[in-house]
Amino acid sequence: MYLTILTIGHVIISLAGIASGFFVLLGLLNGKRSDSWTPFFLVTTVVTSATGFLFPVHQFMPSHAVGIISLVVLAVAIYARSSRQLKGVWGKIYVVGAVLAQYLNVFVLIVQSFLKVPALKALAPTQTESPFKFTQLAILVIFIVLGIVATVRFRDGSGNAGLQPGC
Repeated sequence: MYLTILTIGHVIISLAGIASGFFVLLGLLNGKRSDSWTPFFLVTTVVTSATGFLFPVHQFMPSHAVGIISLVVLAVAIYARSSRQLKGVWGKIYVVGAVLAQYLNVFVLIVQSFLKVPALKALAPTQTESPFKFTQLAILVIFIVLGIVATVRFRDGSGNAGLQPGC
């Protein structure tokens, strides 16, 4: 029963984090901070990464490494946004952190989709097959491009580093 509740909760929170992350990413691409979506994205993504460690396993797994990386990235992004208020280089650090956190969410979504969705599992049963590798590579390239665009667009109205409030 505990595992079922944990799994359902983890999946719901993960999907909420991914959905809100796309709104945050859209704001970043438009040079906006997405003040209404960002706190929700950051909290759900932290909770997603943290709850991943509650599943009973007997060895360190790749998902643990992704969770640790995600939590470190999120800690830096939260610090850049909250404590440093996106001033100077901290604005760009936040943008990179937010985009990277969203990428990691999507990366895990793809891994889980290839594990759980029968049609995808049939295409790549061991996740070493070309369809899985191509999908992950395509998503990585897309997020690199989005991250570069979002970082370049990180400007306020006066041309100084900073994001416009909004969304």
